[in-house]
Amino acid sequence: MTPFADPAVKAHFDAYPPGVRKKMLALRELIFDTAARADGVGELTEALKWGEPAYLTARSKSGSTVRIDWKLKAPEQYAVYFNCQTRLVDEFRTLFPHDFSFEGNRALVFALDQDLPQDSLALCIEASLRYHLGKRSPQVRS
Repeated sequence: MTPFADPAVKAHFDAYPPGVRKKMLALRELIFDTAARADGVGELTEALKWGEPAYLTARSKSGSTVRIDWKLKAPEQYAVYFNCQTRLVDEFRTLFPHDFSFEGNRALVFALDQDLPQDSLALCIEASLRYHLGKRSPQVRS
């Protein structure tokens, strides 16, 4: 597991109920693993933005922030949030219409009892982390 550099982010994860924490930590690892494999992304900065764990390409400036969270008001689901000023979620909806539940133009939503579609989700995360490099649409790898 990638160690926490920011104690506030660690405290946020520690506050999740145990079953939620497990899902959120797996999602966090997928983000870090995806960033490590993606050309041009570089090291991620992890922080709280709008009270949610956020992953930024602070050094390379290659991408758009990815946020994740679970909310008490919707306790059976958690989500990956993208900048709603981009067309990222619209592109994901076109490319992966059956892989995700969508929340407007800002989020991919998952049920706690659902297995993550890891491959397609990794492509979406990579598209966001590489957003400013010019190639936004995820490319399905065969």
